[in-house]
Amino acid sequence: MTENQGPAHKRDMTRRRVILAGGAAVVAAGVGAGVVATASADEEGSAASGTKAGQAEVCYRLTSETTEGPYYIDADKIRKDITEDKEGIPLTLRLKVIDSDTCKPLKKAAVDIWHCDALGIYSGYESMSQGGPGGGTPPSGAPTDAPTGTPTGTPPSGGPGGGGGHSEPTDDERYLRGTQLTDQHGFVEFTTIFPGWYQGRAVHIHTKVHVGGKMTDAGYEGGHTCHTGQFFFAESAVLDSAKEEPYATSTTTRTTLTEDTIYDQSGVTGGLLKLSYRKGGKARGVTGSITMGVDPDETHDGTGL
Repeated sequence: MTENQGPAHKRDMTRRRVILAGGAAVVAAGVGAGVVATASADEEGSAASGTKAGQAEVCYRLTSETTEGPYYIDADKIRKDITEDKEGIPLTLRLKVIDSDTCKPLKKAAVDIWHCDALGIYSGYESMSQGGPGGGTPPSGAPTDAPTGTPTGTPPSGGPGGGGGHSEPTDDERYLRGTQLTDQHGFVEFTTIFPGWYQGRAVHIHTKVHVGGKMTDAGYEGGHTCHTGQFFFAESAVLDSAKEEPYATSTTTRTTLTEDTIYDQSGVTGGLLKLSYRKGGKARGVTGSITMGVDPDETHDGTGL
């Protein structure tokens, strides 16, 4: 995907924007008796505002920008189902993209997602991201000066899922990667698996949003990247996943959400997903959802963070 510098930022994007959840927020389906639901403090607070069910006012800030990480591949795999038979807990990822200034949905925006498998391995970089039983250990030479409370040996700049320069792929695998165009309401949905973890990072999914391009026989071409971010998972949901196979076989030390150096602890603004799954039956599947507020006039490719 070709990226061109967009026009200069024209407005203060730190103020909150108010939209109606019934028409512009993604709501996880099936929340009720026997269903575990996670949400950010912002979502929970707004739902108690006294408005009618399905019409609760939800505020969104500009979604946090994060690093691209070294494992992005512009593979132009336009598809909904990105699992390629990888084992893991089924995950339906429901995303909505809106203009954070107008709160209007962005249609025909290209949304990329990519993440590691249940044992912390990235397609295209299997030899770099695996290491020993359980997989998912970072490259050798990682520093030992990790922040207090995190495991030692966090990935260096350029390590798995972190910042730094891009690494060239080492293999032809492309599982757990895909791109789709948003519909007229700004929605896109992916079928994947619940990600695993690797040393130094909390469980996460990478994403990019591209605008101004067009679909061709070769994939999505032109335009620019207006958002690069990551989605995160509530600690309770990760603990539930760790009880299931193949996640339970991992011997890699896990970094919690509060220990992660990329997640900014801001809830939905920072990429925290709203999750729902049947209590005691997470292995049967999870639904994750979020609304991303982006500035289509900006360029954020995530390589300079």
